[in-house]
Order: sequence, then structure tokens, then C-alpha cells
Amino acid sequence: MADSQDPVFQIQRVYLKEASLEQPNSPAILLEQEQPAVDIQLGVEATQAAEGMFEVCVTATVTTKIKERTVFLVEVKQAGIFEIRNVGDQINAIMGIACPQIVYPYLRSNVSDIVTRAGFPPVHLAEINFQAMYEQQQSQLQQDQGSQIITTA
Repeated sequence: MADSQDPVFQIQRVYLKEASLEQPNSPAILLEQEQPAVDIQLGVEATQAAEGMFEVCVTATVTTKIKERTVFLVEVKQAGIFEIRNVGDQINAIMGIACPQIVYPYLRSNVSDIVTRAGFPPVHLAEINFQAMYEQQQSQLQQDQGSQIITTA
């Protein structure tokens, strides 16, 4: 029998939490010959769902425009439920690095599928280094906290 203090990290479920597609300027925009500009925004959020259970969501927002007119806007939120126990200080890193790395391939697939089904060439999201992203966020938090201390002194 495993010791109740042993670290636990298990995937309980990976699921598509939300997906939306908008083509506000169709059909006229579909006749344009100009190459659209593509903007991709990614986000990661984690919340506690129950004792030792956490939901980690990775969100992608893909906006394509020709000049100021939107061709399409896709937002996909891919989530996973993870059991995480007895990991001490590592819990934030696990939720900020390991969990998004597991969920992200599903997100990439769903974004590509939705865009293709809408009649456009697929959008292939690049691989993401979640460790570098997490470390950058932590560094930014430390800088923000440092500047707050300086400005309030």
C-alpha cells in the first residue's frame, strides 16, 4: 500500500470546455484576395475543483483580419482535471508547466479542426515551452512585487 504522504499526480480527464467561432464579415470578406494577418493569444489558468483536484485550462484566441475587418475569430478553452497531492512547493510549477503540456496538444488539434471546418486553411499553433512561459511569469510577478515595495516605501 502506498504511503498517504507519497506525491500524487494523475490525469483524471481532459476535455473541451469551450469553443467559439465568429465570421462577422462573411460572406463578403471571403471574396477578398489579400492575405489576412493572424494574431494568436494564449493563456493558462488553474483553479481548485475539490480537495487535491485541480482544473487547468489552456485558452487560445486566434484572430485573423484583413485591414481592420475580421475574417474569423476562434476561441478554444481546453481543460484537464488533475489530482495533485503531497507535492509541496512544486504545485504551482506542476499546474503551470506539466498540466498545460498535457492539455495543449488537444487544444492545438481542436483549433485546427474548427478553422478547417469553417472553410479556411488550418491554423497550426506552434509548440510552446511552458517552462519558459512559467518562469517568465514568475519573474514578472517578482518584479511587480519588488516595484510595489519600492513605491510604497
